[in-house]
Amino acid sequence: MFNEITKSVTWNGKVLELSTGKIARQADGAVTVKMGNSVLLCTAVVANKAKEGIGFFPLTINYREMAYAAGKIPGGFFKLEGKASDREVLVSRLIDRPIRPLFHPAFVNETHVTCSVLSYDPETPVDILAIIGASAALSLSPAPYLEIVAASKVGLINGEFVLNPTLELLKTSQLDLVVAGTSDSVMMVESEAHVLSEEQMLEAVKLGFESFQPVIKIIKELAEEAKKPKLEMQDLYPASLKKEIEKLFVKEIEQAFAIKSKQERSTNLDLIPEKVLTRFVSDIENKKYSNYQIESALKAIESDILRNEILEKNRRIDGRSTTDIRQIACEIGLLPSAHGSALFTRGETQSLVSTTFGTSLDEQIVDSLEGEYKERFMLHYIFPPYSVNEAMPMKAPSRREVGHGKLAWRAINPILPNKVQFPYSIRVVAETTESNGSSSMATVCGSSLALMYAGVPIKAPVAGIAMGLVKEGKKFAVLSDILGDEDYFGDMDFKVAGTSEGITALQMDIKISGVDFKIMKVALEQARLGRLHILEQMNKVISKPNNELSKNAPSITTIKIDKDKIRDIIGPGGKVIKEICETSSAKIDISDDGTVSVYASDRDKLKVALDKIKAIAVEPEIGEIFNGTVMKVLDSGAFINYLGNKDGFVHISEVSEERIETVSSVLKQGDIVKVKLIGFDNKGKAKLTIKNADKDKSSNNTKPKTNVNNAKDNSEPEQRRDSSKKRAWNEDNNVETVEVITERKYFN
Repeated sequence: MFNEITKSVTWNGKVLELSTGKIARQADGAVTVKMGNSVLLCTAVVANKAKEGIGFFPLTINYREMAYAAGKIPGGFFKLEGKASDREVLVSRLIDRPIRPLFHPAFVNETHVTCSVLSYDPETPVDILAIIGASAALSLSPAPYLEIVAASKVGLINGEFVLNPTLELLKTSQLDLVVAGTSDSVMMVESEAHVLSEEQMLEAVKLGFESFQPVIKIIKELAEEAKKPKLEMQDLYPASLKKEIEKLFVKEIEQAFAIKSKQERSTNLDLIPEKVLTRFVSDIENKKYSNYQIESALKAIESDILRNEILEKNRRIDGRSTTDIRQIACEIGLLPSAHGSALFTRGETQSLVSTTFGTSLDEQIVDSLEGEYKERFMLHYIFPPYSVNEAMPMKAPSRREVGHGKLAWRAINPILPNKVQFPYSIRVVAETTESNGSSSMATVCGSSLALMYAGVPIKAPVAGIAMGLVKEGKKFAVLSDILGDEDYFGDMDFKVAGTSEGITALQMDIKISGVDFKIMKVALEQARLGRLHILEQMNKVISKPNNELSKNAPSITTIKIDKDKIRDIIGPGGKVIKEICETSSAKIDISDDGTVSVYASDRDKLKVALDKIKAIAVEPEIGEIFNGTVMKVLDSGAFINYLGNKDGFVHISEVSEERIETVSSVLKQGDIVKVKLIGFDNKGKAKLTIKNADKDKSSNNTKPKTNVNNAKDNSEPEQRRDSSKKRAWNEDNNVETVEVITERKYFN
């Protein structure tokens, strides 16, 4: 019944198996990919006819993670897989980027590729298997897919490169790099790195490239046995058509490209296609040429003009040389109510970035095949139509926006402090207000500025730059800080972000074959110099994090309680913690280890919540001092309520330094007094004293219960002097205490 064909190879100690002919036999191409316990089904379907009137290749990639693959039932009301998650979108883009440039340029038939994870094994990289499976499925289909792609993942653990590291190993890896390519050249790189050198990154790319060559070999073997006849393709346009258009319109195109302003240049260039189509209207009616052929020939002429100017004259559209970077302007603190804000402008590309602090309760909950986890740092990239002067409605975030946001996230994440050093959750929103190339790298620069202004103790400022490439034969030019047109007509989009010491994120997309490691090395070095220049400009505005947080940022304190007291704070059905939150307007987060984090909009609300928590969970110790309320006055002394719901007794001899005849002559019901715990009677009742208690510097319990940051001493943290001012913490005295409400800056 089945004519199954299987090819396998031992790859990095594991068997990779590709098979076809058993599942999804009606699809143009279908491949089952197996490695370990991971199983993916990758299919490719090609429309029989070209899509009329379309000016691009309609390729759609869908990567899906089925919940049953990990033995799970989807959450939500409907209990089924719905809208693609961010991870599914990101992997879909990861598959698309190395594959798209490898189709015949004249091919515009609608093509759909679907990669479904049917069985999940955390020991294998399913995103890599999806790229391999998609490439294999396309190689079996009729689509004119010109070269075969494979991919691999590289990590760096304990100074050693690791091929296809497991999910567990990636948690401690200094590098998470995906490289895809053909047998001849690298096509795509995507990575997050913990400040690695250019040499280390290039070495990792080489290792990944060399490692997947055996995979390309078995895909070719599978395609030889099982492929279907390929669609016959003609040239994208006749050479005579290009010559004719060039003869008639080349001067007008050159004049348009000579305009340095993007908007004016685009307006003039947009008028030319209509003139060209009008000139060839009779040929279109006679079906000598199609609209698509004419438009393609025109784009080729525009590309030739732009590329020749760069290669022959070292001159770009806006007059810069290949290494020049556009003028940079940085501004911070634009938005008074935001916790941090910055405006980064580079030429005609601009990003308005804001930073917001939240609590651990505001962290993003992510449900994936690996299980549920939380993201403390969120970065959202927004690309509104007005940024490129387009009259279009605002929509939900596109795949491009998700991808650009994740790239910027990768660039910033390695330099953020950990949760112990800075307990807030962080959300960065970057709105591209103008765009003419490299808006994602403007997001990186703006995010770094906004975070430093907000007071986040990042390890170092980060900047990003987009590099381009123009290559003809052996001659090539690497372009720094590319424009939108240079990206469109060029051969490479190479984005590098990092600090002055090294790279934190790298993304490379190559549109042609033959880009070797020599070119990559030149691009990396040129990007390093460009990055240093941008950092220099940014440092003129702000070079290190502010020592103060915005007055609008939430107050926070942390105490440690006995694990057995956690249930008392929560109460039956959450009744107690809910009551505390409602009466104090604070947020409370309790960890399994007994760490209680309290967040509120101001100090007073924080203290109300903290007092209630301590009343339930904190046992007083002898020598500690508290604020107390006189509840009842007797001849022999007075009952004092302290620490929320705790009561103690002050004997008449402990009321005053001087001898008194009656307690009522000194104390009255309702008086607020300072008391010190001096012991317990034989029934366990607290014995208190008022003598000398008010001379102590502390107004409440000052015994440190947790030292969050391994402070140098147990000095009392600096308290906020005025709630209307910004808050600052002493770097050396960052000790959390049970009673003193501190708002402090967390440092390494």
